[in-house]
Amino acid sequence: MLAVADAVARDKGIEREEVLEAMEQAIQKAGRSKYGPEHDIRVTIARDTGHIALARYREVVEEVEDEHTQLTLDQAHLEKADAAVGEFLIDELPPIDFGRIAAQTAKQVIVQRVRDAERERQYEEYKDRAGEIVNGLVKRVEYGNVTVDLGRGEAILRRDESLPRENFRTGDRVRAYIYDVRREPRGPQIFLTRTRPEFMKALFAQEVPEIYDAIIEIRSAARDPGSRAKIAVISKDGSIDPVGACVGMRGSRVQAVVGELQGEKIDIIPWSPDTATFVVNALAPAEVTKVVLDEDAHKIEVVVPDEQLSLAIGRRGQNVRLASMLSGWDIDILTEEEESRRRQEEFNTRSQMFIEALDVEDVIAHLLVTEGFASVEEVAFVPLDDLSTIEGFDEDISEELQARARTWLEERDAALDVERKKLGVEDAVIAMQRLSLSQVVMLGRKGVSTVDDIAGLTPDEMRFLLMDIETEVKVDDLWEMSESDVSRLVRHSPLHADDANAIIMAARQIIYGDDVLTPEPEPEEEEAAPEGAPDTAKSEADALFNTPAGAGE
Repeated sequence: MLAVADAVARDKGIEREEVLEAMEQAIQKAGRSKYGPEHDIRVTIARDTGHIALARYREVVEEVEDEHTQLTLDQAHLEKADAAVGEFLIDELPPIDFGRIAAQTAKQVIVQRVRDAERERQYEEYKDRAGEIVNGLVKRVEYGNVTVDLGRGEAILRRDESLPRENFRTGDRVRAYIYDVRREPRGPQIFLTRTRPEFMKALFAQEVPEIYDAIIEIRSAARDPGSRAKIAVISKDGSIDPVGACVGMRGSRVQAVVGELQGEKIDIIPWSPDTATFVVNALAPAEVTKVVLDEDAHKIEVVVPDEQLSLAIGRRGQNVRLASMLSGWDIDILTEEEESRRRQEEFNTRSQMFIEALDVEDVIAHLLVTEGFASVEEVAFVPLDDLSTIEGFDEDISEELQARARTWLEERDAALDVERKKLGVEDAVIAMQRLSLSQVVMLGRKGVSTVDDIAGLTPDEMRFLLMDIETEVKVDDLWEMSESDVSRLVRHSPLHADDANAIIMAARQIIYGDDVLTPEPEPEEEEAAPEGAPDTAKSEADALFNTPAGAGE
């Protein structure tokens, strides 16, 4: 029996003691089957001789609750004169002859215990190896999911973690990246991937000594598996070119990675702390003529020459999509003609707004737009000196413009308040002082009229309701959409995620008092700057209207 235990331990790569303990449990189970499961039957295998000792244990107690495993002190004294409470009386039992069923049961127990020990050993060995590249042999393929033999364990390479058009057969060698190791009911599971950016980073670390030595750092990576990828690199040593080091002599280093990724084309881009410069680099090989950043919306507009549009976008939007993933910014591509036309339309729209609201001539409206004024609120509450310094404006004109702007705002707010009451929006919503009057009316038009209605919203729903754009999507549709689709949809909202959280929590505070748990912030895109960050350019109008950052008209 000891020889069998040694053989199993060597074969399965587990401790000899664990195998012997499994054997003891198996024989113990067979003993309880013979003498009765109500008895406390224990088995001990001598580690040096292999002798099997079978015994019944009975505990000495003051009051018996189970007569099969316990006995009173008086009963114990009949068998052992110096017995004491808490002591166990041990009765040796004769060895049992294993019948067919008992032997089969014992075998099942041993096999199960050995399998459990093997799984635990595998988990302990691989739990800290997530993030490593491993090599293995394909053991079997089931519906595209590949089971890989790693030598001392098995791993799973799921179909969606394999490269497109990549087929494996039993016995093929596989090189993959361990992205997760989990303990599950059926044993520890090692999950492999060949599609994630981390795999490509690890391959470069193996091929480029400067990356392995942390002289060159891969700041970000984006992949369209099997087709194209981009990585951004930076050198901590000014004398080393990060792009050249990753490419290698005659492209030897990058070609080794490309070969492992089934011909996936890789663009190596120098990383820059300046967002505009980095995005321009990421869009290579397209040329960029102008970049406009919107830090509040975490969005960047890129203007390219008309003939460069298709190159910047790439096949099926691949180039701009990878650049967006690499930089963490939403990127809109415009041609010079489109950008010029849109700027002109924006200029005309704002000019017309000032003409109607302030009752002024075209020249004055154009001057206000040219100086950067985008709303009537800015004209009404900007310091008087800022208006007076505009060429052609004096103090009298500036005062008159501010007076007209404030009058127009008062009339607009009065009209909005009348509409609010018609919509049935309760005064408590205004009393929250979290939403502007125009936002309250917008919510009222969409059926949100009470503090209780606001408290029942999610942050994404709140942001969606305050979007002033035409869309066929309804609020209830958000529940059927993925998180990424919802994030892309509500990114056009003027309300930031943190502000939406604050409004909803204020409403819940009114209804439920202090028994309100703070919700988790809305998930943002990877490496995106958190929404709701303080806006240093926030206008005085926002402050006077007590409007959340980014939510003003």
